[in-house]
Amino acid sequence: MKSIRTSLVVMLVAAFTLVSFVAALNGYRASMDKAEILLDAQLRYASDILTSIGPGYSTEADSVNGAEGFVFQVWDGDSLLLRSASAPTRPLTAFEDGYRYVNFGGYRWRTLTVASGEQRWSMVAERADVRYLLAESVVLESVTPLLLWLPVAALLIWVLVGWGLAPLRDLSRQINRKASDDLAPLQYTEPPAELRQVIESTNGLLLRLAAALQREKHFASHAAHELRTPISALKIHLHNLEGELGPSSALTHANAGVQRMQHLVEQLLDLARTQPELIKANFHTMDLHLLAQRVTADSWPEFEVRGQSLSLTGESVLMQGDEAMLEVLLRNLLDNARKYTPSGGEVAVFAGRRASSVVLEVADSGPGIPRDERERVFERFYRVGERRQGGVTGAGLGLAIVQHIVQLHGARISLGDSALGSGLAVTVEFGAGTSAHE
Repeated sequence: MKSIRTSLVVMLVAAFTLVSFVAALNGYRASMDKAEILLDAQLRYASDILTSIGPGYSTEADSVNGAEGFVFQVWDGDSLLLRSASAPTRPLTAFEDGYRYVNFGGYRWRTLTVASGEQRWSMVAERADVRYLLAESVVLESVTPLLLWLPVAALLIWVLVGWGLAPLRDLSRQINRKASDDLAPLQYTEPPAELRQVIESTNGLLLRLAAALQREKHFASHAAHELRTPISALKIHLHNLEGELGPSSALTHANAGVQRMQHLVEQLLDLARTQPELIKANFHTMDLHLLAQRVTADSWPEFEVRGQSLSLTGESVLMQGDEAMLEVLLRNLLDNARKYTPSGGEVAVFAGRRASSVVLEVADSGPGIPRDERERVFERFYRVGERRQGGVTGAGLGLAIVQHIVQLHGARISLGDSALGSGLAVTVEFGAGTSAHE
C-alpha cells in the first residue's frame, strides 16, 4: 500500500460504482415493470376504443391503416370484421380474455383480447421490441447521467478523503518539525478518535526514548565522576611506587594505561555534559578567535614536547555559542591532530570568517583519513584501522563529541585534505544565524 489516500479513493469509488450498478440494475428492472404496466394500459385503452365502435360491420373484413408496430382485429365469431393493414387474416391469438405474448410476422407481440358480447372479440397487439425500445430509452436516460457523473464523484471523493486525512498530515508535519534531540510529547488539541491511539503510542515511545537517553547520560556522568577519585588515587600510588622503586618499564606502561583511562573518563564527562537544554541555555556572544588563542596557548606545551609546530591564523569574530563546549570541541580536535601528527609535524588552526560564515578549522600534516572512512569516524568508539599503528591510543570518542557539539550549535562539520601535505583538515562552519555583529 503506497498511499492510504489512493487506496481509500479506489475502494470508495469501487464501492460507489458497485452500489450504483446494483441500484441501476434494480431501477432498470423496476422501470421495465412499470413500463410494462403503462404500455399494457395503452393496449387496454386501444381495445376499449375498438369495443366502443359497436357492431355494424359486414362479414367481409375491412382493413385500415394502423400505426407501425401496432395491429388490431375485430372478430364476430369466426368472421373477421375489421383489421389493421399489417394484421394477418387469422386470429392474432386465442379467443380468451387477457394479455399474452405471441409470435407472427417475424416478431414477438404483446396482445390483449377482450370479449364484447358472446361472439364479438377485439384483439390489439404491439410489437414487443418497440415496447422495450421505448422503455429502455427512458431507463437509460435516467442511468446515463449517473455513469457520466462517476468521474466527478471520484474527484469529489478524492478531495473529501484528502480533507479527512488532513489531521494525519498535520501530525506528520509536527513530527517532522521536531529537532533530533526533542523528545517532548506531541501536543495535539482534540485529535480525531482514529489518531488518538497513534498520538498516545508515539508519545509513549518518545517518553521511553527520553528516559533511556537520560539513563544513559546519568550513567555515563555518574560512572565517569565516580572513576575520577580512584584514578587520581591510583596515579598518586604509582607516583609513590616509582619514587620507592625507581623508574621501570612496568611502571611506565602502568602510568600510560592510567593516563588513557583518565582521558576516557574526561571524554565521557564531556559527552554527558553536552545536553541540548544545558548548552543552549548558555549561549552568549563570544569571540571565537580569542577562544582559539587561549586553547592553543594552553595546548602549546604538549605540542612542544613532540617537536610539533602549532599556529593560529584568522581574525576576531563574534558569534553566539556555548564557550565551554566550544573549548571542549577545539581541545578534542587539537588532541587528535597532536596524536596523529608525527614528531616535527605541523598543526595549523584557523578561527575567523570565510565569506558569510564563521569558520573554525584544524589542519595537520599527519597520515590523514581515507575518504571511504571519513563518515564513520564520527561514530562512537570507532577508530580508523590504519591509525592504530604507531602506538596511537584512544577511545574513539573525540570526534563523536565534536560532532555532537557541532550539531547543538547548528553548524556543519566536514573532513577534507589538509593544505599542509598529506594530513587531515577538520572544518567547522557556523551558519549566519550564530554570528554576531560587532
